[in-house]
Amino acid sequence: MISVVLKLSARDLVHADLASCGWAGSDHHLAGVAKQLERARTGEADYLAVCPATDIPVAKGGVDYQIKEGVGTLWQLAVHPALQSCGIGTFLVEAAELRIRDRGLRQAELAVEESNLRARALYERLGYVEYDRQPDSWDEQAPDGSLRRYETMCTLMRKELS
Repeated sequence: MISVVLKLSARDLVHADLASCGWAGSDHHLAGVAKQLERARTGEADYLAVCPATDIPVAKGGVDYQIKEGVGTLWQLAVHPALQSCGIGTFLVEAAELRIRDRGLRQAELAVEESNLRARALYERLGYVEYDRQPDSWDEQAPDGSLRRYETMCTLMRKELS
């Protein structure tokens, strides 16, 4: 067996990164991320990129500070599919929690699709606790480029940050 160790860093995601983030979603999704980068520029949110030494994102995710007062809400978390289960998701969540703490906030929340048991197990391992459920929906781009409404049920989770 060969072991590979990646030295990771977390930084702000920038518009130039989007060209190398096709693994994270459709063109429609990445256009939405581009809009969120403007919110990050104004301080309403943070949008992070996790990168190895190549400085090309292998994970990305946001923290929204406008959803609930006094809370950083993690959203749009994604790790390159070929690199899942390598600790990168943990690194991303911990980097997001650090951003929340740096703002003087002590609570993080997120929503995870009920069908995404793998992500939920990660969040539980990191100390997130279920507190509610709610439906969610968003426009999703089909392979032919058309948009359709995707509807799902999410588990809401929170963590008290020290």
